[in-house]
Amino acid sequence: MATHPHDSPELRKARGAFFTPESVARYVTEWAVRSPTDRVLEPSCGEAAFLLEAGGRLDSLGAPKGLPGLLHGAELHAHSADIASGLLRDAGHESKIAVGDFLRREPVAAYDAVIGNPPYVRYQAFSGESRAAAQRAALRAGVILTSLASSWAAFTVHSALHVRQGGRLGLVLPAEILTVNYAAPVREFLMKAFGRVRLVLFAERVFPGVMEDVVLLMAEGRGEGPTDHCELLQTTNGETLGALAESDVRRWSPKGGDRWSGALLPVGAADAYAAAIQSRDFVPLSDWGDTTLGMVTGNNKYFTLRGDDVRRLGLEEGDVVRLSPPGSRHLRGLTLTTAGLEDLDEAGAATWLFRPPGEPSRAATRYIAAGEKVGVETAYKCRVRSPWWRVPYLRPADLLLTYMNADTARLCTNAAGVHHLNSVHGVYLLPEFRSLGRDLLSLASLNSVTLLGAELVGRSYGGGILKLEPREADRWPMPSPMLIEGRTSQLRGVRRRVRDLLAAGRVFEASEHVDAALWGGHDHDLPTIRQSRAQLHQRRVERSRSKPRSTDEVGRVSAP
Repeated sequence: MATHPHDSPELRKARGAFFTPESVARYVTEWAVRSPTDRVLEPSCGEAAFLLEAGGRLDSLGAPKGLPGLLHGAELHAHSADIASGLLRDAGHESKIAVGDFLRREPVAAYDAVIGNPPYVRYQAFSGESRAAAQRAALRAGVILTSLASSWAAFTVHSALHVRQGGRLGLVLPAEILTVNYAAPVREFLMKAFGRVRLVLFAERVFPGVMEDVVLLMAEGRGEGPTDHCELLQTTNGETLGALAESDVRRWSPKGGDRWSGALLPVGAADAYAAAIQSRDFVPLSDWGDTTLGMVTGNNKYFTLRGDDVRRLGLEEGDVVRLSPPGSRHLRGLTLTTAGLEDLDEAGAATWLFRPPGEPSRAATRYIAAGEKVGVETAYKCRVRSPWWRVPYLRPADLLLTYMNADTARLCTNAAGVHHLNSVHGVYLLPEFRSLGRDLLSLASLNSVTLLGAELVGRSYGGGILKLEPREADRWPMPSPMLIEGRTSQLRGVRRRVRDLLAAGRVFEASEHVDAALWGGHDHDLPTIRQSRAQLHQRRVERSRSKPRSTDEVGRVSAP
């Protein structure tokens, strides 16, 4: 099909239009359309992938010839709407396609089946009046969306408001519905609004050339909720949907307010994980202490300095403080020591932070003037503080937590007593746990249950990165102080071996030694938990690359 002069792949991407594979549209439609009299709506219908399937489905069910009054669509882009109408007409179906912004349309609960693939526009590009209209649309259902919400969130809620009593909603959604914080009110709304909520999860990417992971939301019984559980189905890709059977459905109950990350766990693993973290062996990280964001400079290139820079500029001792260098590559061991910090300094890492606490020295005054000469003070974080060159202070944390991770999140004891930037988080232990935590928590946290927990409380970002924000880290399951106290000698006995394995990049092999130290390998269903952690890790890493990397038996990512 030729590209229209007012449409292009770039324009489609900008408005979040990713057209749906036929196998996916057919599967959702055959589930949702059940009667020859069903009225069907496809919001953001594009070129009518779902309406065409609905037309065929209604024909097979014995609907009147031409399907008068049964097929409805909404489409922002007039050219796509014209194509949709033409395709449906060529198939012998009458249809009504409304051109305009679906989110500005007053909802009427008049449809037996609302099906489709909502536009996916990330929050960075979803702004102004478009965002305001989306927030208003969601608010009609009492759903408050934050400024971080992508376009699909409001579309999901608004689509549900078009479903009649007892009707069905079938949508292709980004898998972030399971994990992101901003989707929490959408998840809560769906569980309250429908009598049954089903999710279909894929092991492989569904959309050719699109990196985004998707799930199928299939909710029925509008107005018959709430429900306290989800029905889960797992399959390989769009082509294997037809092999799914009702006997494959498993029941899963999210806890109130929790993400739906647990839905990603393989069959049986959810129970093993839940039993572990609900035992006396585990507590959330918040029970150990507070996790906070690091210091924000506004311009790391200016404020972070190498030892050579400090000496060259003639800065005095009071002008700078010791710093964990930007990033977290150096925090993949158990402890950041003073000797390790000196090694980083000699290797050219920025281990100093420019931060005169009071009157700057002459050398510091010259450096401040040099910064103003190139406009450092105009950066937002600089210009909103006074003086612009004094970075807000945070005392050194007890442990440093890596929050952008290729393999898994780590805790590293801050034995060097350095300050940290917002490229990592700081963990400030409660006084009663400070000695024990600084000694053994970074080691004990490498157990398989905690590593699986990181995959579930964190979120997957581009490039397969696992990210943990402080609020998420608060819920991260950690070995309890009581467990660690009772296994102190065993943990110390494996410390050297674990340290060597971490240095070799074999974190998941190291975790098995930690498991043995904590439980002797006999408590909890550790084989299932390890396998589940490896599967989630592999899913996260491989699904983010156009050419997936291989993963060995312990889940380490191998070079391509």
